[in-house]
Amino acid sequence: MDRFKEIESFVSVAAQGSLSAVAKLEGVQPAVIGRRIDSLEERLGVKLMLRTTRKLTLTHEGTAYLEDCQRILNEMASADAAVGAGGARATGLLRVSAPAGFGRRHVAPLVKRFMGLNPEVKISLDLTDRMVDLVNENVDCAVRIGSLPDSSMISIKLGETRRVVVASPEYLQRFGKPGHPYDLLQHRCLGLGPNRAQSRGWNFMAHGEPLTLRITHLVECNDGAVLRDWAVSGLGLAWRSYWEVREDLASGALMEVLHDFAAPPMGIFALFPQRRHLPLRVRLFVDLLKLTYGDLAYWESGGTHMPELPQSGDEE
Repeated sequence: MDRFKEIESFVSVAAQGSLSAVAKLEGVQPAVIGRRIDSLEERLGVKLMLRTTRKLTLTHEGTAYLEDCQRILNEMASADAAVGAGGARATGLLRVSAPAGFGRRHVAPLVKRFMGLNPEVKISLDLTDRMVDLVNENVDCAVRIGSLPDSSMISIKLGETRRVVVASPEYLQRFGKPGHPYDLLQHRCLGLGPNRAQSRGWNFMAHGEPLTLRITHLVECNDGAVLRDWAVSGLGLAWRSYWEVREDLASGALMEVLHDFAAPPMGIFALFPQRRHLPLRVRLFVDLLKLTYGDLAYWESGGTHMPELPQSGDEE
């Protein structure tokens, strides 16, 4: 028996609540639908439905399996539409969340490019450094940087970035250049405000082992752009993302220190609620982020170089 037909029947019966209702829609006898469900349960080795003459109830395994089957059928429908006559067009509202500083520099410009390619999509971009609740706040996609906490979310890696310790030439001339991460304990350090990830410490690698230092900050601010400005002015050392200070390093306004102790790059991720079918607009937006963030030339140009989009029919 066709496995896909079994799955379609299972999902339909769960939605309609009876075998006879599905049989009527397909123009077959209820026994035909029943045999499909029986075959599916026999192949899986579990009971998916408890059936009586009056009531149909999903088992625990049936409920979990139903979510996966619905996702598979939705993805198949989207795939069929995408290669149909003229291809499917993305529509609807896309809700995106991203860190404030990174979002201004590297998400907002891509929103503009995306909307030029998909004019029927509306976008709501929320730039915030708080941890957004994707499910309760109805967010389709969140851009996150760094290690992800264990959760029920699904993530896709979009690219990588790294953090660097920087200071102005004037600061280093006045206070000296740290030669080891522990030297930071004697320096004037600038940090993000409380309740931020950086409050857990600055990360390094020493002798092949990870090293996290809890730094006592001379001054704190919850805005990374302000920390960058303070560092340029000579106020102290800052631990910033490379994308944020790349131009300052190139111009000499800032200098990198402790390069030999730099921690491995951090991942940039797209995060989604679990077991949620991704509409075409979400998948296309994530594809654009991944194409852009995965291009080294994009980062080296400070975000001004936009990679060319693949043409329809191009092989991957």
